[in-house]
Amino acid sequence: LEDSGFVMMKENMGNDPTIHEWLQQVLEEDAVIAIDGRLYSAQDANQLERFCGENGFMLVTEFYPADHIWEDRPARPNKPAFVHDVQYAGEEATDKIERLLKVLEDNDATAMLVTALDDIAWLLNLRGGDIDFTPVAIAFAYISRRTKVLFIDNDKLTDEVRQHLKACDITVQDYDNVVHFLERVSEHEVVLIDPNRVSDTLANALPSQRVFFRSPITDLKSLKNEVQIGGFRHAMERDGTALVRLFKWIEEEAPKGTINEVDVWKKGMEFRAQQDLYREDSFAMICGYKEHGAIVHYEATDESASTLHGEGILLVDSGAQYLDGTTDITRTITLGNPTAQEKHDFTLVLKGHLALQRAKFPTGTTGCQLDVLARMPLWQETMTYGHGTGHGVGHFLGCHEGPQSIRTNLVDVRLLPGMVLSNEPGLYKTGEYGIRTENLLLVVEDAKTEEFGNFLAFEPLTLFPYDLQLIDRSMLTSEEVAQINDYHRMVRERITPLLNAEEAAWLADKTREIN
Repeated sequence: LEDSGFVMMKENMGNDPTIHEWLQQVLEEDAVIAIDGRLYSAQDANQLERFCGENGFMLVTEFYPADHIWEDRPARPNKPAFVHDVQYAGEEATDKIERLLKVLEDNDATAMLVTALDDIAWLLNLRGGDIDFTPVAIAFAYISRRTKVLFIDNDKLTDEVRQHLKACDITVQDYDNVVHFLERVSEHEVVLIDPNRVSDTLANALPSQRVFFRSPITDLKSLKNEVQIGGFRHAMERDGTALVRLFKWIEEEAPKGTINEVDVWKKGMEFRAQQDLYREDSFAMICGYKEHGAIVHYEATDESASTLHGEGILLVDSGAQYLDGTTDITRTITLGNPTAQEKHDFTLVLKGHLALQRAKFPTGTTGCQLDVLARMPLWQETMTYGHGTGHGVGHFLGCHEGPQSIRTNLVDVRLLPGMVLSNEPGLYKTGEYGIRTENLLLVVEDAKTEEFGNFLAFEPLTLFPYDLQLIDRSMLTSEEVAQINDYHRMVRERITPLLNAEEAAWLADKTREIN
């Protein structure tokens, strides 16, 4: 932003004011605030309108400066959409639509405007390539008993997709026709709108009654069926195979001083692309060597990439999109000669990771109630990390998905069997190194008691060893040692059949038992 005329303010961070506070500071009464309503959620626009009314400002929501001054604006992405086969999805789109309609009826609605791309993709068993790392197609959808419409650029539709939509009783209209369509919806319809997902422009285009409610598709999508769960498990085995090859390669090449952080990302994609059902990575790899690892969302470039050597800490956060599941894993390793402090810090993070992974909790528990388990070892030594502990994960969809999460913020969403979340505590020492350990977990039923009700637990889905060279054994309890050994035994048993003899020997050493 240097010399751009803009000053960056991070809302809800540090001492920077909120948007509303800043507007109060710089505007005089009767000021006019203009926004592009297409880019504001209905929720945010309503809050801003209320703020303007309370402070004597006027709000204009039809302000489109980019349309007039952005002369070389790129065209919308136009990758072909494709059907996500039921052998991977586990449920026909027609059945999903019927489940949605029943939820709408239970909430006194007759229709829903669907704008979240992952909601549309899940509901219709459609995927696309319009967004990097997330297999979705740019579209809108309108669903009611009588009318089902997908608004999408026609060029995206193959014959297979057209036949699939026809079988679902879905008609197709041009993407740009959505406002025109909404303006003509019957005033007798009651349309459910997620105020955080639908733009102010689309919400106000409806002449009908509106029900503002969190997208029920978000909740339906979060509960993976048995086919999806099986797909996750198989995807993790193939992903673990690729990671064995990647980390073995890193260990062999780093001491030569000939590879850098970008090379690691490229090699990771190469090894994953060799696996069945791979489509793309699920996000840009975070490969942080030494001080770069302390930058939580670091992305190496050719200009910034550090060369790896045979010492120091390396953090690698990566994932992939397979037709049968999405992966997301972080491992922190030493490239040689770990210090006592590095081992101490790594083990603190690992203890929190293990505590959350082995947790048992009563039905009705939310993620924010469990977050402390992952942070407690760090808190005890007056340290913490500034990001959430866990996010939901989609099935061949968004690597970050709601509504569930594990974080300190109060999120009133119960964890339910079939949800997939990450478990990723970390520790970041600016200018030195970063440590993060991440597995994906599946919420499963654990026990049923007459006196205390039902209990849930986590099943680790991710399959890759923790770096034994960074573990300070003296800091672990016997329970933690047994947990690591059991996990490593599972990793070894499930991945070894997919490896050659040399790779299997490498994995056997990395998963050797801790005494």
